[in-house]
Amino acid sequence: MNDSTDGFARHKPPGKMAFLPWLFMLTGEVQDLFRGDVARPWLAGTGVLAFAALYAATVVTGLDERRRQTLPTRLCLGGLAAVTYALSIGYGGDWLLCFPLLSLACGIVLRGPGRRLGIVVIALSGSAGVIAGFRGGPQDSLIVGYGTMLSGLVTAAILTLFSTVATLRETREELARGAVERERLRFSRDLHDLLGHTMSVIVVKAEAVRRLAPRDLDAALGQAADIEAVGRQALTEIREAVTGYREGSLTTELDRARSLLDASGIEADLRQSGPPLPPQTAALLGWVVREGVTNVVRHSAATRCVVEVRGETDQVRLEITDNGCGVGSAPGATSTGGTGLKGLTERLAVAGGSLTTGPDGRRGFRLVAELPVDSDTEEELQK
Repeated sequence: MNDSTDGFARHKPPGKMAFLPWLFMLTGEVQDLFRGDVARPWLAGTGVLAFAALYAATVVTGLDERRRQTLPTRLCLGGLAAVTYALSIGYGGDWLLCFPLLSLACGIVLRGPGRRLGIVVIALSGSAGVIAGFRGGPQDSLIVGYGTMLSGLVTAAILTLFSTVATLRETREELARGAVERERLRFSRDLHDLLGHTMSVIVVKAEAVRRLAPRDLDAALGQAADIEAVGRQALTEIREAVTGYREGSLTTELDRARSLLDASGIEADLRQSGPPLPPQTAALLGWVVREGVTNVVRHSAATRCVVEVRGETDQVRLEITDNGCGVGSAPGATSTGGTGLKGLTERLAVAGGSLTTGPDGRRGFRLVAELPVDSDTEEELQK
């Protein structure tokens, strides 16, 4: 964590005062001004003070993203350009160094997508080269023109790079937060499905032990042994879920569903037809069987439950119906069910399938899951 933080600190963008020391480029002109080697020193002094003030205001506000595109910043940049041309045309010599500083300020304020900055910098470097040629010579023209162009473009490129790095860092952090949220949702969904079903089995078999113990001790001991086995299996499943390696099995869940329904006194009718299903598809349907049968035992007060799996080459349909009181989820829930059914609906939707629930005629409840069986579905389920 500390290494990451230190790395980000090393790549912070320049502060608002980072470009102000470049004003020391005008030290030679200021010295000439104090020595009296400049004509009309009062005018030159006023120009230097105005240039420094406008440059500082332009740079400071240009590095503030909230103020960079505002009118005061643009007016400061325009005033800086006017003073630059006035000093360069009027005095020439080292005063031509105002052009690279003006180009630097343009790079700060005008950076961004589009060709606006390039056009401005080319115009500045061209005019700087022309003025330097008249006031100095061909060599001064080349140096001032090249320095003006390089100053603006490099400054804009550096600041844009820092901005891009900051954006990428924010995007990476947002993606990491999203991945954590998705994993947290998956984990909570798995634990709900695992513990909800297991606890229902344990409660039902514990009730069976209580009923059978007074009159059939052997049968009660058998149910107690089942409770122990279910508890051990639950511990194994929770460990596998925590490590992320749990793979459900439709066949296993159907067997568990039959055992749970029988222990609850509900007649179980389980049917399966069609070609073998891919492992990931079978695992997802196993979750549906687990949740659907658990809801039947908990809430339906049914005496009979039918679980039918019909597979085809391109689609599989799972249907769970009961003859209970028409409640397939927690009391007061909507037709989409409680937390478990909502989680299953999301899982099936990701895989291109659907989950529908509702009353089955005048009595009973029906849950229908449909899922396409193809390579694309398998890839989505494995993500």
